[in-house]
Amino acid sequence: MCGGRTEATAKPQPVASAGPTGEEQAGHAHIRGLTAWGTALPFEGQRIQVLGFTGPCALCTPHPEDLSLALGQQYTSLGSQPLLCGSIPGLVPKQLRFCRNYIEIMPSVAEGVKLGIQECQHQFRGRRWNCTTIDDSLAIFGPVLDKGTVSSSELGLSNLPTPSTATRESAFVHAIASAGVAFAVTRSCAEGTSTICGCDSHHKGPPGEGWKWGGCSEDADFGVLVSREFADARENRPDARSAMNKHNNEAGRTTILDHMHLKCKCHGLSGSCEVKTCWWAQPDFRAIGDFLKDKYDSASEMVVEKHRESRGWVETLRAKYALFKPPTERDLVYYENSPNFCEPNPETGSFGTRDRTCNVTSHGIDGCDLLCCGRGHNTRTEKRKEKCHCIFHWCCYVSCQECVRIYDVHTCK
Repeated sequence: MCGGRTEATAKPQPVASAGPTGEEQAGHAHIRGLTAWGTALPFEGQRIQVLGFTGPCALCTPHPEDLSLALGQQYTSLGSQPLLCGSIPGLVPKQLRFCRNYIEIMPSVAEGVKLGIQECQHQFRGRRWNCTTIDDSLAIFGPVLDKGTVSSSELGLSNLPTPSTATRESAFVHAIASAGVAFAVTRSCAEGTSTICGCDSHHKGPPGEGWKWGGCSEDADFGVLVSREFADARENRPDARSAMNKHNNEAGRTTILDHMHLKCKCHGLSGSCEVKTCWWAQPDFRAIGDFLKDKYDSASEMVVEKHRESRGWVETLRAKYALFKPPTERDLVYYENSPNFCEPNPETGSFGTRDRTCNVTSHGIDGCDLLCCGRGHNTRTEKRKEKCHCIFHWCCYVSCQECVRIYDVHTCK
């Protein structure tokens, strides 16, 4: 993509709650036997109505309805400052109750959504749709929920139309954000940052040969419960979109549980491993992102069916192609085709690909031919300062020179 050459060298530098309402009880839809219910679940000795979000990246995707996680930059580091639940825009009443009842885990919830956004951007970094957030602010909770117009006071931008779309990009955002919340809450509990959760002591069982239980097993069940309580709040309507969103939320959370593994550490003189202790641990979140990206590529297309029940019309989803294997709880589902994302289109949330950096040597989707949608590309030179000729000195520091390299940068017209 870029070629570089050294131009100059500088001097070396050393580098040193309440119960469910009637409306909430009525809101459910099905996906081939999987039911999207707005019901209360037991949580820390109480019964709290299911709470939720519908996706991160405000207006960064072709599915703006999903992106209910927009929060101003003053909240992007929630762990370092007080959190006032009432000041967070876009929370529905159930989310607000959750926030007030469990204020100490809300920074972890926010961090999980940020983690999901960042992983989304990594997985789609070379695609036409690249999960870009508004102003790259990694905004996290928010109001972009319904068809119509988003308030400029809430987003700090001019009003933009936000119609609902149910594409596979929407499916991925739901899954990765829900997984991110479960992951971050689980990790935070294991680190002892909250008094209402801690290590897992329920899934140990007898130790294996040559090792014993030790350390702090991560309680993924608790993280998944928090994610489910907070992430499914809006999905209590008897329509296809709620069923799709809840299914994909759960697929993301299930991925966390499926990837739990034993992590062990040896103890003894000179690493002799005389004693080995093991505990349950989550994988690196990159493994979760890679797995869900594969699920995105193989997502199942559905069709919407309507039927009448005693409480009114209910929409359900059915696999579009009977010859294909029906989707499982671990698969992503969608029922609307994606746009090509070549041109800006506020109705689909597409920012287009103009001025995007492309790889002139690639024949894949990140190459200039495909990424630029046949419009061609511009080339410019760019100077970058980099550390070079680094030397390790005993003991113990590293000194480097600062080199200026010239790169060719290619951007879409």
